[in-house]
Amino acid sequence: MADWNPELYRRFEAERTRPAAELLARIANRPVRRAADLGCGSGNSTDLLLQTWPQADICGIDNSPAMIAAAQQRLPQCRFVEADLIRWQADAPPDLIFANASLQWTGNHERLLPRLLAQLAPNGVLAVQMPDNLEEPAHRLMRETAAQPRWRQAMAALQNRDALPDVSAYYDILTRSGCRADIWRTTYYHVMPSVKHITEWFQSTALRPFLNLLEPHDQQYFLADYTDALHQAYPVQADGCVLLPFPRLFIVAEKI
Repeated sequence: MADWNPELYRRFEAERTRPAAELLARIANRPVRRAADLGCGSGNSTDLLLQTWPQADICGIDNSPAMIAAAQQRLPQCRFVEADLIRWQADAPPDLIFANASLQWTGNHERLLPRLLAQLAPNGVLAVQMPDNLEEPAHRLMRETAAQPRWRQAMAALQNRDALPDVSAYYDILTRSGCRADIWRTTYYHVMPSVKHITEWFQSTALRPFLNLLEPHDQQYFLADYTDALHQAYPVQADGCVLLPFPRLFIVAEKI
């Protein structure tokens, strides 16, 4: 799979950072000496951790060389490690494992979350935020576009992501691992200047598995077909903008 594009990802950095800031607000009064930012991307969430705990040893982890390079340039005072999120192992027990919009890519949370929780220091916290939007029109229309006769053959190898487990399943996973669980869901309504900007938003994230199956000259045609489909699902508001509803799931698990 082609590497992530930090520049494209940062086009909506304010909107992507807001959920991380709201997740952090739930735990900001805790003492943290060591923190791991799992799936740090270009460093926007790592920056929040550094601002909150400037004396902490903060390490960002991502499997994208391009994202790691961008994060290291942005925050030279932090450590960054290229690693698979599923196999990552802390070199010392962290007080905080922070995962902002990253674990939805891994799957198998029944095994992953207990493995992460086991690495925490006593009274440590796992704080997770994940998009929970696979049934939203923006995602459904990706799949429908891929199923069009024009694209069906190229998309034969596509592996769609599974929906997240329900809240009760997460609660059981966390409590069985000896944690106190705090779980909530928020739907953001992001103001987009146009439907085309919805395509740009997802081009750097959820559309990547689709685009990576296409030759470069076909990718723009696929994006055009997808954008055309979006127009029916996302009407223009009175001021000319478009609202993008974006549900996200939040989890804070405190080791007890």
